[in-house]
Amino acid sequence: LTDVYSSSPALGRYFRSAQVLYSSNESSTVFYQLEFSVPPSTEGFMENTMNPDFIRNVLRQNIYDED
Repeated sequence: LTDVYSSSPALGRYFRSAQVLYSSNESSTVFYQLEFSVPPSTEGFMENTMNPDFIRNVLRQNIYDED
């Protein structure tokens, strides 16, 4: 995750760290925490760039690009 987000053109400059909070081999589930450094209030930044769907899609795109 660190490589994915630190090299992302959209999120790389804001990304600080990734940490696995929980992992289960039985259900192939991983919960992780991403930390970003957010600039002072910028119109639309939190709603657009820091939108959870957008952040997930950066990871999805990386996975698709590897295939």
